[in-house]
Formats: sequence, C-alpha cells, structure tokens
Amino acid sequence: MNTQPASATPLQRWLLLATVGVGITIITIDNTILYTALPSLVEDLGASSTQQLWIVNIYAIVIAGLLLGTGTLGDKIGHRRMFVAGLIIFGLASLVAAFAPNPGVLILGRALLAVGGATMMPSTLSLIRLTFTNPAELNLAIGIWGSLSTVSAALGPIAGGLLLELYWWGSCFLINVPLVIAALIAVPFVAPKDQPRPDKHWDFISSFYAMITLVSAVLLIKEGSHSPQNWPVIGVAAVLLLLGGWAFTRRQNGLEQPLITFDIFRFPAFRAGALGAALSMFALAGLQYVITQKLQLADGLSPLHSGVYVTFAAVGALFTSIYAGARLTRFGIRRLIAGGFGLATIGALCVCLYGYLDSTPLLLSGLFIKGMGLGAVMAVASIAMISGVPSHRAGMASSVEEVSYEFGSLTSIAVLGSLVTAFYSALITLPAGAPAEATESLHAAVHIAHLSDASWAEPLLAAADTAYSHAFAMITALVVVVLAAGCLYTARILRGVTVELQD
Repeated sequence: MNTQPASATPLQRWLLLATVGVGITIITIDNTILYTALPSLVEDLGASSTQQLWIVNIYAIVIAGLLLGTGTLGDKIGHRRMFVAGLIIFGLASLVAAFAPNPGVLILGRALLAVGGATMMPSTLSLIRLTFTNPAELNLAIGIWGSLSTVSAALGPIAGGLLLELYWWGSCFLINVPLVIAALIAVPFVAPKDQPRPDKHWDFISSFYAMITLVSAVLLIKEGSHSPQNWPVIGVAAVLLLLGGWAFTRRQNGLEQPLITFDIFRFPAFRAGALGAALSMFALAGLQYVITQKLQLADGLSPLHSGVYVTFAAVGALFTSIYAGARLTRFGIRRLIAGGFGLATIGALCVCLYGYLDSTPLLLSGLFIKGMGLGAVMAVASIAMISGVPSHRAGMASSVEEVSYEFGSLTSIAVLGSLVTAFYSALITLPAGAPAEATESLHAAVHIAHLSDASWAEPLLAAADTAYSHAFAMITALVVVVLAAGCLYTARILRGVTVELQD
C-alpha cells in the first residue's frame, strides 16, 4: 500500500531521499571508517589481534543478524518510527564508542551501533519504495541510494584518515552525532506518516536463530583460516551453524508470516541481486581492509594518505552507480550486473599485480576500475531485489537486500583479514635474533622493530614488508577469482531476464 500522501511534492520526495540518505551514509561508512584508524586505535587501547578482528566484525555481524527481524518489525509498527528509533540508538552508541576506555567497551559500542543501524537500515529503502511510485523515479532513487552505499563504504577510510590528522580515533564515531541530529529534525517534515499493520507478525526467535547462525559462520571462517587452528572452537562453531540454520529454516516453514519466504530466491533477478550485493561488498570491504593495512604498516603512509588512495574506488563507483540505476531500462540487468563484475575483475587483477610490482599508478588504476564495476553492480542489484517484489513485501525485500550487503562485508573481513595474517605468518623469514612474536602479524613486526635499536630491526621491517606484500597479492588473487565467478554465474542466470516494478 502506498503511504505517501497524494499532495506530496517532488521536492518532498527528494528531501526524503536526502534524509534517509544520511541514515544509510552513517551506517555504511561506519563499516569501513576504522580501516585507517585501526593501527592508532590498536596502539592506544592495546587491543590484541583477536580483539582487532572483533572490533571490525561485530558491527556487521549484529546488523546482519537483526536485519531480517527489523525489516518485518518496520512493516508492523511503521518504517518512519523504526527509522527514528534507529537514529536515536545510533547517536547514543556513537558516544559510547567514541569515548571507549578499552577494547571491550569499544566492541560493546560497535555492537550497539549495529543495533541502531539494523533498526533504521531496512526503513531507508522501504521509505524510498513506498514514496517513489513512478518506476523511472524509483529506479533513479534506488540508484542514488545504491551510490550512497557504495561511495560511503569507499570514503570510510579517507574520512577516518582525515579525522585522525585533526583529532583522535574517537572522532570517527563522534562525527555521527550531528548527522543524526540533522536527520531527526528533518524526518517529521519529509517522511510519510506511518500506517502500521498490527496484524503483521514479528518473530524475535527467528532473529535469534539468524544471529546464532551468522556468529557461528564468522567464527568458523575466522578460526578455520587462522594458523594454528583452534579445533574445539571450530567444532562448536560448525555444530551451532548447522543447528542455527536448521532451526531458522524450520521455524520459517512453520510461521504464517515468516521473516523470509525462501521462494523469492527462485527468481533469477532477485537471486542475482542478492549475489551481486554480497560479492560486491566482499570485494570492496575486504580489499579496503588489507590495502589500508599494507599502505600504513608496510609502506609507511599516513592514515590520510592511505585513505586518499582507496578513495579512487569511490570516485569510480560514484558515476557508474547513479548512471546504472538511471539507464537500467536501456542496458538491461544482465549487462550491468555481469558486465560490472567483469570490469571489477580487471580492476582487482591490477590491484593484485601491485602486490608484486609495487606500482602506485597500477594500484590507483585498479581501484578506480574496480569501483566502476562494483558501483554498477550494487546499484542495479538493489533495484533488482526491491522491484522484484510487491510493495507490501518491501520490508522483507529490503531486509534480505541489506543482509546480503552485510554478509558480504563481514565474511570478507573474517576471510581476508584472517587469511592475510595466516599467509604473512607462513611467508615471513625472521632475521637472526628477531623475536618469534614478529610472525604473529604485520602490526606486531612493525611495533617490535620500531621499539628496538638492535641490528635485526631494519632487516625485520624489510622481511615483514616482503611477506605482507606476497600475502596481499595472494589475497587479492582470491578476490579476482570470486569476482570472475560472479561474472560468469550472473551472465548465465540473467540471460533474457528483465526487471519491472510490481504493485
């Protein structure tokens, strides 16, 4: 049902897009803003390598675990109300994270940020879907929404680097507060009034099962790719993953109003959209994470300098994400998604070669090309998923769409973040006299070398740089394979498929 008043003007519609755009921007940018701030944060708080991964991962895990439930809850009590509640939680959690005295409080703050993000995120897309009833305007609006997601994720590292040049790492969270306040002021004037559906069932137990499944999956991936493996933890995680997935699926089949009806994945456009969202964030977030660590710790660049480098992906994504949404009818979903993956594969290959050749122009060109490809994929993926379902299922569709993005992001950090450390540990050759702790991570090696004036300090830095460069190249090669597979698969399943808005 369309909840937008008939008297709404075009200005109101586009101001609504700008307001929810603030929400999606702060949610997305918080996924990546810590990449450049992480070395300073780890040094200041004394976070271990495991705490470091959870500081990054907990945000995406909690969001992905709650999204299915919060999307349906928005259908029940109203998406405007959910958006406002999410903004308030996000603003308060930003204060907790900004002034965290230790890694534990920071992880808690990041988890609360995720609760706020999961509360408002499905409503951003649902409000757009319920406000823009003209198909051409809807495609353009979702294309802009997709560009905000893509560009915000890509701009996160430079935002973190810029803030670190001027303030301390807590400012990366404190910057959210004025944006939250501005959005809260605008909502009453631009958002349609809620028309809640009390008959809509919200099932907390399903969300709990989803959370267990996702946390277990991340633990399994992280411990499985870590060396040496913690087999008891791996075993428990595998069992919980199977039990959680089985319980969630069984409960959905028994509910009259499930959080997700799995039959929607039978449609090629919806399936390709979900895959496009997940693989795009896997490549974008994962590469940003390992690139910023290499640029700062191995190459010695400042947080701002390394942030500027990875912004080339945002520049490439900015144009293609908006253009793809506006030109979907002309080019077709297959050409934009599969073609975008193909272009991103070429860009990722250039980034991979940078690991061996250490050529800055090659890195920047690769990031720009990768951004162009993923910008098109992410914009069209969102349109394919949301336009492929009736408007009364907008909450469910937007929840699945956001889960796809967050699942891609959290698995990329868990997989690539763990693997790059494992490869580094396996490849480094310590100079005589260097402590064995230097093999644990690049950060550990750099920290040990800088605190020592021994003769092995400089050779240790050189050995760590070489080992991480090779590990970096191996990780980016994996991303190349993933993107190429996505290109081939979506090209096959989208043959002859078109997307049209349904009522």
